[in-house]
Amino acid sequence: MQEIKDSMTPDERRASFGLAGIYGLRMLGLFIILPVFALYAEHLSGGDNKMLVGVALGAYGLTQAILQIPAGWMSDRYGRKPVIYASLLLFALGSFMAAVADDIYWVIAGRVIQGTGALNAAVMALAADLTREEHRTKAMAIIGITIGLAFSLSLVLSPVLYQAIGVPGIFALTGVLALLALLVVAYVIPDPAITRFHSDSGTSGKRLGEVLRDKDLLRLDFGIFTLHAILMSVFMQVPFILKNNGLETGQHWQVYLPVILVAFVLMIPPIIAADKKAKMKQVFMGSIAVAALGQLVLMLLQHSVWGVAAALTLFFAAFNVLEASLPSLISKTAPLAAKGTAMGVYSSVQFLGAFFGATTGGMLMQYFGGNAVFWFAIGLLLLWLLAAGGMQAPAAVRTKLYPLAEMDETAGAALQQRLAQLNGVREAMVVSAERMACLKVDSSGFDEAAVENLLKGA
Repeated sequence: MQEIKDSMTPDERRASFGLAGIYGLRMLGLFIILPVFALYAEHLSGGDNKMLVGVALGAYGLTQAILQIPAGWMSDRYGRKPVIYASLLLFALGSFMAAVADDIYWVIAGRVIQGTGALNAAVMALAADLTREEHRTKAMAIIGITIGLAFSLSLVLSPVLYQAIGVPGIFALTGVLALLALLVVAYVIPDPAITRFHSDSGTSGKRLGEVLRDKDLLRLDFGIFTLHAILMSVFMQVPFILKNNGLETGQHWQVYLPVILVAFVLMIPPIIAADKKAKMKQVFMGSIAVAALGQLVLMLLQHSVWGVAAALTLFFAAFNVLEASLPSLISKTAPLAAKGTAMGVYSSVQFLGAFFGATTGGMLMQYFGGNAVFWFAIGLLLLWLLAAGGMQAPAAVRTKLYPLAEMDETAGAALQQRLAQLNGVREAMVVSAERMACLKVDSSGFDEAAVENLLKGA
């Protein structure tokens, strides 16, 4: 059977954009308080303890990290939509609890409950259920782009909303939006014809050991842990720096908006160089170094708004490159049969990094002062640079998915062996139960016509 070249069906587009909106809304609800919460917490009972403020800011990451993989398993057993409904209800409950809290401990409790709404894996699994193999990568890309947009919007909208409705209002707004998302799941997202485990995107308990023993994957996991730890620690300190430079909280968007726009433009050339010129390792390590430089400049020029803006631009340009590169590197590094599991571990470690960074940043501010946060970030980035130096230059490969005709396991194993022998194919996986062939192929020199002819014969 030839690989189908048509575009997404209306149902596939509706599912992809609808699920992207839900995922993006969930992440917006978690990100949107980052630029303002540390300042707001000063008015809460117990908010003078910066360590507790850090715990409140990052608490969602701890429960999210713990429940990320189990929530995916539960969606395999009990269905995607029931898990998503439960996750949105828990997220709304945590949001409303934080909205009415008048002390830091109740905010921490609300953020913990927000994190229990771990819908990420279920959303990804539902996207896989509702899209054909040849369009699944496109659906995942739409969701990934939405996450990036949610983060960028949060930086700009947060100070504006803070001035208009305050942090309690922001928490309440995210709770209301989560409840509205329930209607999107019920009436916009199609029901899957069949719910099943997807080898290319699901987390398998049988593959966890293999993933956790892979040194290259562990280097990449440490990278996303570091990146999000530093991101959270930055927002423990930067709001105070901008305030000390004479900017009211409602004006902070005037710094964040140009920073985000310029950083986005600056990320494009390195991404192109990494992809088109096979310079991924050089770009990757260079971006880590630039992120460290950005933290150093931020510490040295913190008394100038222009200096802070320049430093944040450096950091976020590097952050964007690294955030975009890491999932691609996970995909290229992980064996095909363990790709979904590798991404599940990666996502859990990312949220754990957010909790660690916010908590550590708060502790350092409480006991050692604001500059300790920058030294923490620089040290962690240099440690990452050292770890990344030992990784092999990633192969110039990409993943291709093909639908298959119905066949038994014996025929599937024979087809997998034949596919693996074709020119340009680095690795082949045939899952007859899912009627899917997954190939890891060279970016150049891959003979797709030979694959199509072989599949047609099969």
